[in-house]
Amino acid sequence: MQTDSLSIVNVTLREINSDTVRAVTKLSVHPAQQGFVAPNAVSLSQALFSDEAWYRAIHADDELVGFVMLADESLKAQPPAEPKIGLWRLMIDAKHQRRGIGRETMRLVLEYVRSRPGIASFYTSYVDEPGGPGPFYLGLRFAPNGEVDDGEVVLVYPLHAR
Repeated sequence: MQTDSLSIVNVTLREINSDTVRAVTKLSVHPAQQGFVAPNAVSLSQALFSDEAWYRAIHADDELVGFVMLADESLKAQPPAEPKIGLWRLMIDAKHQRRGIGRETMRLVLEYVRSRPGIASFYTSYVDEPGGPGPFYLGLRFAPNGEVDDGEVVLVYPLHAR
């Protein structure tokens, strides 16, 4: 059910399995947002060939509502001395947006990031166009680091800030 105001929901991140993968691939953002995030089927395909992909289905209460994927260098067989984690994909299905689910998902992602040993940096990037996710990330305290990667503005999160 879509609401125009924030609703209190219990957000959980759950592993995707053979029973849930099809439903995850059917989730979709609003048509105006489709240029900002790849379809989940593409993301899951990329994850198959990446030893650093960490991904979960997002549930609000017990309903599947989204997908999140990180690039976690600490998962590599031989991680770098100072591994980084990046938010690779975040999508909330169009009918579940504007309920605080994305913000709560990011709180859970940050718990995961902080639990990983030796993580020096958490970053993401976005397409800087009207209607894009830039204001969302900036509102979460991500800040531009001056880099542009493949046409996307790179943001970093202050992991060690109090």
